[in-house]
Amino acid sequence: MSGKRPNIYKTARRGTGYTQETAAELLSVSVESVRAYENGYRVPPDDIVEHMALCYDTPWLVYQHLQETDSLVLQIVPKLQERSVLEMAVRIYNRLSRFSESDSLEHLMAIAEDGVIDEQERPQFDEIVAELKGIIQSGLELQ
Repeated sequence: MSGKRPNIYKTARRGTGYTQETAAELLSVSVESVRAYENGYRVPPDDIVEHMALCYDTPWLVYQHLQETDSLVLQIVPKLQERSVLEMAVRIYNRLSRFSESDSLEHLMAIAEDGVIDEQERPQFDEIVAELKGIIQSGLELQ
């Protein structure tokens, strides 16, 4: 975990108003473990992070944890940014509008019709996938 940013596990717990003691009880771990996770001395196992996300009602914690601990995830899950609800709503609206106006869905269906992405279709396909990743990223950030 980077020392430059707030600890994601501490941020998630504090957002609920739970003390470290309450969190430890909910997570069935020791208070020392919670402190170690929140001070960056240990990285919690994935199952504990999943439990944190459920107990703290912070689904974003799973994404952040995986992005910080699993380099393969960065190839699949877009990097999430903290943004206001208003900013996210506007971003999603704008991205969906542009996607719809550009007829990207129709182009994707035309490319997919024969089940093969040929060399001529590849650039347009990659562009469509990039647009969709942006929309997905915005949806995950809103969550």
